[in-house]
Amino acid sequence: MAASVVTPSGATLLSRLFGQIPARFLAPLSQTSCLHTSTALSNKNWEKKNRILYPPQEKDEPRRPAEVFHCRRQIKYSKDKMWYLAKLIRGMTIDQALAQLEFNDKKGAKIIKEVLLEAQEMAVKNHNVEYKSNLYVAESFSGKGQYLKRIRYHGRGMFGIMDKVYCHYFVKLVEGAPPVVEQGTPFDQAKEYVQELKNRTIIHSL
Repeated sequence: MAASVVTPSGATLLSRLFGQIPARFLAPLSQTSCLHTSTALSNKNWEKKNRILYPPQEKDEPRRPAEVFHCRRQIKYSKDKMWYLAKLIRGMTIDQALAQLEFNDKKGAKIIKEVLLEAQEMAVKNHNVEYKSNLYVAESFSGKGQYLKRIRYHGRGMFGIMDKVYCHYFVKLVEGAPPVVEQGTPFDQAKEYVQELKNRTIIHSL
């Protein structure tokens, strides 16, 4: 009866050859999955902002408007395509944003509309917002999700690499009317840009 031979893994073999090797050097060798995940997968701080407790307000203080943070992660959509839709509704009231997304035939518009409706329902149920139309989109942006690398087969035995892209969408609703944004002229924008260049600090320079 032949005895079975167990072949040690690469990390175990290196630890036997070189003695005590720190775990941070052996971790890449012992990794069994090549799945690339971004830091946004483990970042749950956006939803945690809904649980911030503020101290009681004084009688003379103005009423603090309600803020609702909501997101949807791992959307099968490009973050760059989602960014254009997120920028479109930024600064609009909730009704205006829903109306704009209703008549947009893109896939991301339907997803953003669902997220806005969920956030609107959360505002009424959990954040004591009296009128669900008294909200505006304060922040709206997209982030990069996980990218899965797959093989795209070509002719004559050749192949290429393709990415299965995912993204995250984040939104913040604030109670009240949206702030009025002053529209500047192109000349004013150019002056602000030049002033920012003058005020910048360049390290390791003369």
